Amino acid sequence: MSQALSRVARIPRLSRFGWLMALYAENHSRLSRLFAPERLAEGTYVSSIGDGLDVRVDVIETHRYTVELRITYDLRDPLTGEPDPSAFIRYYRDAHQAEATHCYVGRRWQDVIGLYPPPAEVVGHRMRMNTFLGKWLEYLAEQGHGVATLRPACATTLDVA
Repeated sequence: MSQALSRVARIPRLSRFGWLMALYAENHSRLSRLFAPERLAEGTYVSSIGDGLDVRVDVIETHRYTVELRITYDLRDPLTGEPDPSAFIRYYRDAHQAEATHCYVGRRWQDVIGLYPPPAEVVGHRMRMNTFLGKWLEYLAEQGHGVATLRPACATTLDVA
């Protein structure tokens, strides 16, 4: 029994923060393969696979080391008028990380964790957002979305402020 305990004691443990950084790296890899945001100019793009549920990629700003973007379906929530679901992402070119900074899936972060949450609650919320993003990116890839289906949006598509 002591041999098993000593073996377990030697296995490194990953902190919640370390786990979050691993999610960011995973999301960067998925997003890079899916839509290659580092190659996109600022603007709006639509990925259509013919299922009637187009994915919209808004490249909001590009900087030397980061790309700010939003991914959403070309749909609006009937109650709020906001694109839903929607993920705002900061894509770090140099660090190979992609962080969901906030998501809109019915509620704002302030409604979920309050205005002054404790640090553990912030990390937990970021883990949930980035887990959602990773699963969504994986789903989009499985459905057939990607750089081959991504086209610049025309003026008649959904206007996002």
